[in-house]
Amino acid sequence: MKGNIIVGQSGGPTAVINSSLAGVYKTAKDRGVTKVYGMLNGIQGFLEERYIDLSDYIKNDLDIELLKRTPSAFLGACRYKLPDIHKDKELYEKIFEILNKLDIECFVYIGGNDSMDTIKKLSDYAIVTGQTQRFIGVPKTIDNDLALTDHTPGYGSAAKYIGTATKEVIRDSMGLVYNKGLVTVIEVMGRNAGWLTGATALAKGEDCEGPDFIYLPEVIFDLDNFLEKVGKQLAKKKSVIAAVSEGIKIADGRYVCELSANVEYVDAFGHKQLTGAANYLANRLSEKFGCKTRTVELSTLQRSAAHLSSLVDINEAFQVGGAAVKAADEGDTGKMVVIDRVSDDPYQCSTGIYDVHKISNVEKVVPREWITKDGSNVTEEFLDYVRPLIQGDLAPITVGGIPRHLTMIRHK
Repeated sequence: MKGNIIVGQSGGPTAVINSSLAGVYKTAKDRGVTKVYGMLNGIQGFLEERYIDLSDYIKNDLDIELLKRTPSAFLGACRYKLPDIHKDKELYEKIFEILNKLDIECFVYIGGNDSMDTIKKLSDYAIVTGQTQRFIGVPKTIDNDLALTDHTPGYGSAAKYIGTATKEVIRDSMGLVYNKGLVTVIEVMGRNAGWLTGATALAKGEDCEGPDFIYLPEVIFDLDNFLEKVGKQLAKKKSVIAAVSEGIKIADGRYVCELSANVEYVDAFGHKQLTGAANYLANRLSEKFGCKTRTVELSTLQRSAAHLSSLVDINEAFQVGGAAVKAADEGDTGKMVVIDRVSDDPYQCSTGIYDVHKISNVEKVVPREWITKDGSNVTEEFLDYVRPLIQGDLAPITVGGIPRHLTMIRHK
């Protein structure tokens, strides 16, 4: 590759997004790329010409290892939606003017569904206008909702944390006794796809029963049925655990969290900010049964728990970053790197590439057959899918007993 590379990160944080960045950087350097630029705050920062030379911050193998263990976006991310080309041609001209000034041959974007929309639009513009830059997407999202890839880097570590946290919540609740029982409602991220909430089932084992109920957004949520099920379970045991996706909806299309409060904040992609489903359900349960209720909202904790990351996840994140550089070097553009599962036992996967037009703005949800018929739990098939992704550990590099991260602050 004769020109330079620029890489950016977009969307929500994960525990392993920087492992993909490390994979891009190391592979680019191994292939003789002169400069690897990092755009600060994604395409939004790039438009403001805010970028760095990554070699100023990644100086040796230890920095690579620190970066792999550093959660969230080292470069800073954004939620910025590029307009359609015909609506703002000048903006695209500005982007390519900067790319040409920096002698960029390859543009790599690490992100989720909306980020792949950016890759699609930029590659389309390049083709239409005769530009030579190549555009490759690297999958990243804890939501695991990208199409055509078996799973996304970030999901395995989030699932491992969620399963572990759920088990600890269950253990905590077992030590408490209330005359009318205790119901704990765990709220997990997931707007339209329940991959993360389903991961609460990982808590189940020889030493733990797991959650009593798990509700995903793929199935319409029946509030009366939920109350009835929990009531029957309360008659059998003193502590009941229910896990719900933040995006569960009732039959008329409203989110459960909207039943108690208006959801006003909407991001650049038109997504409502969802929170409060667990609180609403806990209040209804308390009113109906007079029981003690607690809510646990995992919120941002599930996104960047690098101390409990999956080694499989870290390694695969690194691999897809490297595969993006390799694909661009071999002439591909307008593509996203994907993970193809070769076998479950032993678990093996390989990387491939697919046309980003078939991926962007397409949401992969949990198959209905992986959810129980009554919609209140997940099946063994779901667990067989998830378990290989949470295996292994990569110990943090600690200083004073606390994990050390690679940050720009350290270099100032």
